[in-house]
Amino acid sequence: MLGQSKLIGFLATRDGQRARAFYETTLGLRVLSDDDFALALDAGGTMLRVQKVADFTPHPFTAVGWQVADIDAIVDRLSAAGVATRRYPGLEQDDRGIWRAPSGARIAWFHDPDGNTLSLSAF
Repeated sequence: MLGQSKLIGFLATRDGQRARAFYETTLGLRVLSDDDFALALDAGGTMLRVQKVADFTPHPFTAVGWQVADIDAIVDRLSAAGVATRRYPGLEQDDRGIWRAPSGARIAWFHDPDGNTLSLSAF
């Protein structure tokens, strides 16, 4: 039924201006619209709506992720922009904070300014 329909991703922010700066400037997503309710971004052809809310508690797991070709280069660019990778007990992560999954995929996690967990994956 929905297999041919476009997916829209959702996150939340307590500070729309701060979220816009992060997603537009730091991550390089194009802003589609910005109103009192949400910031809409183009994330590689998928709309990501960052809802503007008074309060919320971020989930302790990945909310949104990107499949990337060169995870090392992107982690280095994020690091240069002041975005730190997250480290998790029990996962052997390399110097950049990238974990190699049993499947061979390489994954790195980071937070947006509201504490939403975002990820990068290279398969």
